[in-house]
Amino acid sequence: MLIALLSIGIGATILAGLVTIYVDVPRQMGAQFRSFGANMLILSDGEKGMSKAQLDKALENIPAGQLVGAAPYRYVRVDMTTRQQSFTAAGTDFDQITKTSPYFSIEGRYPENPREVLVGKEIAETIGIREGSGMELTWQPAAGETAGDPSGDRQPGAILSGSAEGWSGGTVYVTVKLDDSSRIASLTIDAGTQTPEIGGLTQTDDSFNSQFVGKSLPLTLGEDVDALSGATITSTAVVEALNTARNTQSAGTAMTIKYTVTGILATGGEEESYVFMSLEDMAGLTGSDAVDVAELSVSASAEELETYAEQITENTDGVRARLVKRVTRSETAVLGKLQSLVFLVTAVVLILTMICVSTTMMAVVSERRREIGLRKALGASDGSIRTEFLGEGMFLGLLGGVLGAVLGFAFAQVVSVNVFGSSITFQPLLLPTAVIVSMGVAALSCLQPIKRAVAIDPAIVLKDE
Repeated sequence: MLIALLSIGIGATILAGLVTIYVDVPRQMGAQFRSFGANMLILSDGEKGMSKAQLDKALENIPAGQLVGAAPYRYVRVDMTTRQQSFTAAGTDFDQITKTSPYFSIEGRYPENPREVLVGKEIAETIGIREGSGMELTWQPAAGETAGDPSGDRQPGAILSGSAEGWSGGTVYVTVKLDDSSRIASLTIDAGTQTPEIGGLTQTDDSFNSQFVGKSLPLTLGEDVDALSGATITSTAVVEALNTARNTQSAGTAMTIKYTVTGILATGGEEESYVFMSLEDMAGLTGSDAVDVAELSVSASAEELETYAEQITENTDGVRARLVKRVTRSETAVLGKLQSLVFLVTAVVLILTMICVSTTMMAVVSERRREIGLRKALGASDGSIRTEFLGEGMFLGLLGGVLGAVLGFAFAQVVSVNVFGSSITFQPLLLPTAVIVSMGVAALSCLQPIKRAVAIDPAIVLKDE
């Protein structure tokens, strides 16, 4: 009986462990596949890109618990005239890019402040720059656009950028955002070319910067705003840059801004030929906050992804969703094969457990032949014999199921930590499932031994007594 109990307990342990893994595999494997990048794209149907409102509305179709990350991108061609080179610049959200593209390898750090960029390894090697280097990037609008009066760009909510010559020929850059009344809501000054302890203070001095907020363009130095003490030339350049600041996309004028390299990106892919900056810096460079595409990492099955993509396309005007087939198909194929393997192993273990328990119970019946014969000779019915052996088997199944459920979860936890690198949560249905299956296996295993016990003839067994 102890051997039978151990057989059921071991079988229940493997069963409970494999079932736990089977149920948790989609989540674990899904988390692993998310490290390979996005599995859904949201694209704009128009030439002017996709607005933030459109993107937010599209994301509402995906449950928050399944959305790992959503990284928007805006791509433009920029020039580095000092090196006579042209690159693709990508504006993005670095907080989201770490979720959708965790495979990015950074030497340095991600940009955290305005006018900081992340440069691909290929570009860095081509022009010989490294972390901490400066880059002057120029964006040129499409041909055929003509410049006009800067006042035409001062629309509510607009983002304007401008530059002017400061001390010793150095360029001072400004980016300004207007509020709903076309007044200055926020201002960013880049005076890195100026003397740090004099003109350079214009970008960090709160009293100097705060006086611009709430004012309408154009401004007059000495009347609308005061110059920073000791930095009149730089202050004049700041005001001039503000008065000539343009929404470059509509103005048709080129924009040149200086950036600081904070890190070198290595991926082994095409990203190494890009310059990455924040969406805010991209808006300051191009005058537009639209995005071309959003890469989504969604923890869901292939069927769910198809459903979400259809809902986004149907419910959001001007955008369409598309799945990254190479990721979703690979994930579905791997999950299907892994789950099939777990199911097959579970079935084999149950069959082996049934055979082992049945063989053990047959031995028990053989050892108790005289006892069974004596009971039948004294009037015991076949039903009572069946009930006794079936009850013993079911009791063994109950004990083995409880023991197996506990040990099975521990087994699954060890496998999950060593294979997937993360723990699993206890499934509430694990205990009753393991107990019911164990009792069912024990009951089936007792059928043949019970049949043999009922067939015992008391006269033959007790003829020598």
